[in-house]
Amino acid sequence: MSAAAQPTVPDWALLVVGPLLAAHGLWTVLMARDRMRCKTSLARMTRVAELTQRALVRPLPADLGGLATAVRTRSASEGALVGGDLHDAVLLPSGPRLIVGDVTGHGLDAVRISAAVLAAFRHSAAAEPDLVRLAHILDDRVRDDLGDEDFVTLLLADFVPGVVRLVNCGHPSPLLVGRGLEILESPCPSPPLGLSPTPSVQAVLLTPEQRMLFYTDGLTEARDAHGTLLALDRRVRAALSALTLDEALTDLVDLVDHHTAAHDGDGHDDDLTLLLVQPTADLLTGPVLPIPENEDVPSAPRGNLGQS
Repeated sequence: MSAAAQPTVPDWALLVVGPLLAAHGLWTVLMARDRMRCKTSLARMTRVAELTQRALVRPLPADLGGLATAVRTRSASEGALVGGDLHDAVLLPSGPRLIVGDVTGHGLDAVRISAAVLAAFRHSAAAEPDLVRLAHILDDRVRDDLGDEDFVTLLLADFVPGVVRLVNCGHPSPLLVGRGLEILESPCPSPPLGLSPTPSVQAVLLTPEQRMLFYTDGLTEARDAHGTLLALDRRVRAALSALTLDEALTDLVDLVDHHTAAHDGDGHDDDLTLLLVQPTADLLTGPVLPIPENEDVPSAPRGNLGQS
């Protein structure tokens, strides 16, 4: 076919197609601009959410008034920095004061209740010298935030020269790491916050050669493929006896992950918080304080594991 015989496009078709192409080009530009705006907005919202979560769980200093600390936390919720676990610390004239807790459930409701507990602790911890009264204050402050089936397990600890005073409201008992591994069970167990707690003080002697682990049930309820719980045995003591506190927690997390690997794959069934502390010489510069008569000190180790 000769060039002169080529089909020509009618003028009316050009009048129709031209505007359509222009409209399609404009639509493409507008859609690309909207996608960019959405991407920018999502990045901004993600950053705000991350900063908000980090404000809830503030990093602890490596040395808090003579108490060496190391922390590991992770949330069971994918992409979240925090969940139902909580921890914080303040430095009082008498020494460091710590809080570790665990809210029932997961998700946003657990984060909301965790935030309420931490806000109440940060508001009252420095002003209330008595741990039992502080536990009651926290219970009163968060009661309105709890649903009918909600509760918060809680552990408060005051460190003074030679002694740590504990108030445990339904929380997993801390571990004392020394020549063995001692489970510091409360002699007067109390229900958690939200379930009419009856807190009492337990006093424990603590030396610079000893470490104390505070944790949530993400440690003790870690299960393998057969449903077997992680035992607090010689392996745990060996992990917690590493040269530094950070190395000890790294070894312990590796132990948990190895135990649960075949059970939950790459995911985690529960939030996990590990807080390992050890007194230094700076905390022991004062005299060892006498233990009040209404405080309980175990006269013999209970729950010892992994003796060397």
